[in-house]
Amino acid sequence: MTAMANHPLRDDATTQQPSSTKPPGPCSVVIFGAGGDLTKRLLVPALYNLAHTGLIPEKFVLIGADIAKRSADDWKNSLHKTLESFIGDPNAEDQIKKIDENTWSKFAGHLSYVQGDFTDAAFYQALKQELESLESQHGTGGNRLFYLAVADRFFGTIVEHLGEAGLVHEKDDAAIDAPWCRVVIEKPFGHSYASAQALNTQILGILKERQIYRIDHFLGKETVQNIMALRFGNGMFEPIWNRDRIDHVQITVAETVGVEGRGKFYEQTGALRDMVPNHVFQLLAMVTIEPPIGFKPEAIRDKKYELFAAIETLTETDAVRGQYGPGTVAGKQVIGYRDEPDVAKDSAIETYVAMRLKINNWRWAGVPFYIRTGKHMPQRMSEIAIRFKKAPLAAFQGTSLDTMPPNWLVLRIQPDEGISLQFEVKRPGQAMRLAPVKMDFRYRDWFAPEPNVGYETLLYDCMIGDQTLFQRADMVEETWRVVQQVLDRWAATKPSDFPNYASGSPGPDAADRLLSDDDAGRRWRDVALPKTGGRS
Repeated sequence: MTAMANHPLRDDATTQQPSSTKPPGPCSVVIFGAGGDLTKRLLVPALYNLAHTGLIPEKFVLIGADIAKRSADDWKNSLHKTLESFIGDPNAEDQIKKIDENTWSKFAGHLSYVQGDFTDAAFYQALKQELESLESQHGTGGNRLFYLAVADRFFGTIVEHLGEAGLVHEKDDAAIDAPWCRVVIEKPFGHSYASAQALNTQILGILKERQIYRIDHFLGKETVQNIMALRFGNGMFEPIWNRDRIDHVQITVAETVGVEGRGKFYEQTGALRDMVPNHVFQLLAMVTIEPPIGFKPEAIRDKKYELFAAIETLTETDAVRGQYGPGTVAGKQVIGYRDEPDVAKDSAIETYVAMRLKINNWRWAGVPFYIRTGKHMPQRMSEIAIRFKKAPLAAFQGTSLDTMPPNWLVLRIQPDEGISLQFEVKRPGQAMRLAPVKMDFRYRDWFAPEPNVGYETLLYDCMIGDQTLFQRADMVEETWRVVQQVLDRWAATKPSDFPNYASGSPGPDAADRLLSDDDAGRRWRDVALPKTGGRS
């Protein structure tokens, strides 16, 4: 894209985007929670990466807002230090080799900072004054994006104050080039069905649905977005993507980390609230939605809503909870959850959850979906594994259907991003004997790695007004509806067996019975990274 070579926020003209990708139009971005980890580790690095690839608006302003008293230069320096800490760190969110100082200098020239209390109306007047001054100086045209990188208790309060200060008003009959105002809201969007409804009612009293971007960073991952490309961009898959050919589906989001000093947060949340209605259900939707009539945002979001509405409300028999005890993870001895800081010694909070979901629609009726997510598991991995039904007849002499391994299509989300297909071939020799083999696609083998923290696509979409990857009010409420009965039951009963899995193990034994009770031949796949060569 030759026009981008002279972009003022991008110095490296060799870093090219596809010709169809253009910088967003002018806008100002305000991040509430400017001093928080989310801003330092993910949001600003993502904006820097966009600047480095020429996908930040030429006319751009970024204002950090927080309660801490500090100067704009102090905030900028802290952000630069965070970026520096990523260099050469294999565990960092942003895999950068160096900071392009020209890009950073130009990017930092568009940054400012406003201090204040988010519950104080006077703060919003100060923010408005700074925002209008910078809008005039940088020519952003009144387009505004407010990012709520704060604790969820502030969501409704901030939106109400923004409305009272006149910072988010859009005209209903606005011309196509009239200023826009959008608000990005992080998870958790509510902590129950009732609270999600209440929060929707509160913010929709000030904003229109088109202005609200309920974000889930899982959907910023290339491998998650690639699920739709795999399904709808390849004619070979759609004919077998249904109850006639698929036996069951397993979705695993496993973490090796524990609560990492977030005991207070986790004691109020737990694994189910933290992961299932958002991250895990978004993966589920990508695999199971019906083909949309087009890739316009509302066409896709309509299909997601229909999918969530078709999921049966879970009962206690469909869910298993677990809590990790002491054990060994990655060769290191680790403590149990109840010994973590700020965790009750008799805590009943789950750090693991497994569920069996049923989708009542024409495509998926009768196909069980097994999902699990947990902390202190053997490996960090996220995958969607689709098991196909066995051949109806063992046509090969001496071969029993019971001994034939199943066919699997595995979509690896992280960390070894790719797709693998397991199927049967003839083993070399005179006899007709079968052997399972795999075909593997790995992203790293085909595409050069790019600095990416998972928020780049989502922030870009916010700036161009594309809501495809963002939750709608009705979608959020349906996901909470699915799990609410289990949450209520768990709150009313204290488990007698906690902790019920050792750190470093794949989870509690009860989770295995979710599969085996349905079919004696079903079991969870190993929580392990794929082998990198030879036979598996």
